[in-house]
Amino acid sequence: MQKEVLNKKQMEMCEENQVDYSDLKALFINCTLKKSPELSHTEGLIRVSQAIMEKVGVSVEVMRAVDYDIAYGVYPDMTEHGWDKDDWPPIYRKVMDANILVLGTAIWLGEKTSVCQKVIERLYGESGNLNEAGQYSFYGRAGGCLITGNEDGAKHCAMGILYSLQHLGFVIPPQADAGWLGEIGPGPSYLDPDSGGPENDFTNRNTTFMTWNLLHLARLLKDQGGIPAYGNQRTKWDAGCRFNHPNPEYR
Repeated sequence: MQKEVLNKKQMEMCEENQVDYSDLKALFINCTLKKSPELSHTEGLIRVSQAIMEKVGVSVEVMRAVDYDIAYGVYPDMTEHGWDKDDWPPIYRKVMDANILVLGTAIWLGEKTSVCQKVIERLYGESGNLNEAGQYSFYGRAGGCLITGNEDGAKHCAMGILYSLQHLGFVIPPQADAGWLGEIGPGPSYLDPDSGGPENDFTNRNTTFMTWNLLHLARLLKDQGGIPAYGNQRTKWDAGCRFNHPNPEYR
């Protein structure tokens, strides 16, 4: 797939890389509204980032959220709150097993898909979990997003997704989003013949930069052992530690 998806510049960058990323894992959650195996244009753009990561040894998994019965709600397991079925718990375990999370979405009415919003809400439901250092559980993971569509709103979608990810504890590198927009209105989408999407230099550049920035950041975070655990530990805050904050109650 790598040779089919990547252009000459992208292949050269991968081949010239001297850093070992083979111990990293990445999870792409495609929030398309289309069930597999229907063609997803968002997945077409995801494949570019996926191919770069796989070329440098990263273990990558791509999944479509819509293929699973993910319940609505903001609790870890919604079967405990009235739902008959909820496929979210194993997806959450995949998120926690990855060093990099990338959310992909199409644009509808200028917004990310309802599926993407549901995934974010379910991530939010896990955000109170703590890691071994007493920090919120998503700390130490890098996050990004990919957007496709035939209407304006790519930056707006990325703004909301990236804000949400950082608020939950993910670390967002520079240029952590990329997208492709076809002609506004009816017209070819990213993977359609003669769309120009896969050849678009602007999209390829931003997707490449996003991917490498995620790789660099994930490498730094893993080597560092995550985000330093001082001033951000919920366990110690709850125990009364104020990390030099001048709170009279705890002087």
